[in-house]
Amino acid sequence: MPELPEVETVRRGMAAKLAGNRIKSVGLARSELRWPIPQGFAEALVGRSILGFGRRGKTILMRLEGGLSVLWHLGMSGRLRLSGPDEVAAPLPHEHVVIETKEGWRLGLIDPRRFGSLDLVPTAHEAQHPRLASLGPEPLEDAFTPSWLEAALASRRTAIKVALMDQTMVAGLGNIYACESLFRARISPRREARTVRGERAARLVAAIKATLAEAIAAGGSSLRDWRQTSGELGYFQHAWKVYGHAGEPCERCPGPPACRGIATVVQQGRTTFYCPRTQR
Repeated sequence: MPELPEVETVRRGMAAKLAGNRIKSVGLARSELRWPIPQGFAEALVGRSILGFGRRGKTILMRLEGGLSVLWHLGMSGRLRLSGPDEVAAPLPHEHVVIETKEGWRLGLIDPRRFGSLDLVPTAHEAQHPRLASLGPEPLEDAFTPSWLEAALASRRTAIKVALMDQTMVAGLGNIYACESLFRARISPRREARTVRGERAARLVAAIKATLAEAIAAGGSSLRDWRQTSGELGYFQHAWKVYGHAGEPCERCPGPPACRGIATVVQQGRTTFYCPRTQR
């Protein structure tokens, strides 16, 4: 599933080209994705100007004139393709939604597994939407501090990796960036969450912010079908320290036989990658 850096990369790509455009047409190839697309979706968008874009966790918010917002969630396999006025954009397989603007831009939602979703909400009530209301703080914003994290983890007996992937704890963080952040912070993903306090909490918050910022700068991580709105790959997968490197020595260790190298453990159905020698 695209995580915060991938979604933020897409948001920025959309904002750079579509802000200020007016919607000319909306085409729907089907009436549902993960959930039904709201009735009257196309009619509600046509003729409105796109004011700008926001993001909450893994959800993109496209804000339209008249106080209406479109909520885009890419699900497991979704991506958005943006084509310019001088490009010929033939329909792609699994392209379920197409928005065209009077300025000549074309935005297509491609989602082979159809786990993504679209919804409409009054802009003033975005924060109260059921899929956004319970989200934790944005990890790149000032509210996400070591003291906040320590307090939020104080009663958590679950593993810290599991806690970090709880969207009510931190918005937008998923498997890849939780693994990478914990490695940078030298914290074991198996450590009990409530024991992450003081200096450990400070290291972890700093690691999360740095990892996400670097991933956004690299255009996210391209895994399987994910692409930026331009169709380009992201490049942060080349900077992964532990994710996808099972059995290899980490950059801090000599590797086998001196140590076992990067190990894996399954936590809540997801494979965690970590260095058992340096993460405590």
